[in-house]
Amino acid sequence: MFEKITQGLGDALGKMQRGRINEANIREAMQEVKAALLEADVSYDVVDEFMKAVLEQSLGEKVLKALKPGEQIIGIVHQELINLMGPVDHSLHLRKSGVSIIMMCGLQGSGKTTTCGKLAKMLLAEGRKPMLVAADLQRPAAIEQLKTVGAQVGVPVHAEDPKGTNPVQVCQNGVNAAKKTGSVDTVILDTAGRLHVDDALMKELSQIDRKLGPDQVLLVTDAMTGQDAVRSAKAFNEALELDGVILTKLDGDTRGGAALSVKQVTGVPIKFIGVGEQLDKLETFHPDRMAGRILGMGDIVSLVEKAQAEFDSEEMERQQEKMLKGKFTLEDFQKQMKQIKKLGSMGEIMKMIPGMGQMADAMSNMDGMNPDKEIGKMEAMISSMTQEERRNPNLIDRSRRNRIARGCGAEPSDVGNLVKQFNDMAGMMQKMAGMGVRDKMRAVQELSKMGMANPGGRLGDTKFRSKRGPADAKKLQQQKKDKRKQARKSRKKNR
Repeated sequence: MFEKITQGLGDALGKMQRGRINEANIREAMQEVKAALLEADVSYDVVDEFMKAVLEQSLGEKVLKALKPGEQIIGIVHQELINLMGPVDHSLHLRKSGVSIIMMCGLQGSGKTTTCGKLAKMLLAEGRKPMLVAADLQRPAAIEQLKTVGAQVGVPVHAEDPKGTNPVQVCQNGVNAAKKTGSVDTVILDTAGRLHVDDALMKELSQIDRKLGPDQVLLVTDAMTGQDAVRSAKAFNEALELDGVILTKLDGDTRGGAALSVKQVTGVPIKFIGVGEQLDKLETFHPDRMAGRILGMGDIVSLVEKAQAEFDSEEMERQQEKMLKGKFTLEDFQKQMKQIKKLGSMGEIMKMIPGMGQMADAMSNMDGMNPDKEIGKMEAMISSMTQEERRNPNLIDRSRRNRIARGCGAEPSDVGNLVKQFNDMAGMMQKMAGMGVRDKMRAVQELSKMGMANPGGRLGDTKFRSKRGPADAKKLQQQKKDKRKQARKSRKKNR
C-alpha cells in the first residue's frame, strides 16, 4: 500500500540526507513533498495546511543549526503525518450489560456487508456475542450475502422477507430478537447503500439512527476511490454524526489520499482498515505506524503483533531451544517458513522491517525476482530430501544433490547453495537466540546479506548485494542463465 506516496516522499526527503542544508534546498525539497502528496490524491486544503506546519518547523534556527538537520526534518514530517491522521480512539464504547447496537453504513461496492462480518469476527475474538441484521433491502443479493458471511464467521443473522417491510422495522425486529435470546450482546446493522449519496438514502439512515439510537455509527468507505471516499465521508457525517470510519481495500490503494485526508476533512477518525478480502483482514488503524510505513521506516510493532497472533508459540519456543543447542535443522527451517507465510507475502513483511523497505521495492522491480517464489522453491527442495538429510544436511553429497534436484525440478547447484546458506544462517541464528532486541535487529541485517532474509536475491547468491542496482541484477541473472544453458549443452554432448 501507499507505493506512490512512499516513493515520492522518499525521493524528496532523501535529498535532505545528502550535502549541506539551507533554506533554499529545504523549500525545494518541500515542493517535491507537496507534489508527491497531491499526486497521491490527498486533498489540496489538507496538503496546504500540512506543508505550512512542516515548513514553519523545518525553517527554524534549531533545525538549520542541528548536527543532523536532515534527520530532524524527516522527524518533523513523520510527526505531522501522525497529527494528520490521528488521534484515534479504537474503542467502540459498547455496553457492559444489555445489547449494544452498531450501525454500519456506506455506498454500494464499498465492502460494507463483508466488513460487517469482519467486525463480528473481531468482536467474537474479544469475547463479545454479536448478531448481524440484514437491513439492506435495496440490493437483492445483500441478504443472502450476509447470511453466507454470518455462517462463515459463526454468528446468527436476523433476516426478513424484503416484501412488505422496511429497513427501520427490520432493524427494530432484529434488536428485539437479540434481546429475547439473551445470548447476544452486540447487534451489527447492515444498512442499505446506494451508488452515490442521495436524499432517499440519507432519510432512511436518519430514521434508523433516530429510532434505534445506535451506540456507534461507522462508515465503510473504499480507500481506492480517493477523494470520492473523503467526500462521501463528509456527506454521511453531516447527516448522521459518525463515530468512525472503516477504510476498505487499503491493501490495493497505492496512492493513500483517502487515509491522509479523511480525518482532517471530516473530523472523524479512521478506526479500522480492511487489508484483504478474508474475514480476518480487519486491523485497528494506528496513525504512528502508518506514518512509519509511508516514510519507509517499517512497522515492526504490527509485524510482531501479527506474529504473536499467527505463530504457534510452543513450536517457536522449541525451535529457539534447538537454536541455542545448535540442533536447528532443515526440517525446523521448513516449519519456520510455513509460519512466516501465514503473515502474508515476503514483500509486505520486508516493508514492515525497518531498513528493508527499499530492498523489497528494488526486488519487485527486477525481472524474475520474487521472494515468495524463492521460498516455494526452497520448500520444494527440502520436501524432496529424506528425513535423515533434513536433519543432517552434511550428508548431502553430489549424488544426493542430483536426486533431490530431479525430485523438485531444481538445479543441483541450487540444492548445494541452499545447504550452504542454511549452514551459514543456522550459525547466525544460534548467536541470535541469546541476543537482545537491538542486537537481533543488527543480526537480521546480516542475514539479509547472506540472502536468507532476502530469498529474492537468489539461492546462495552472496555476490548479489544491496549496492547493486536493478540493471546489475538483470545482467547477473542473464549471465547465470547463459551459464546454465552452456552447462546443459555440455552434458548433452558428453552423453
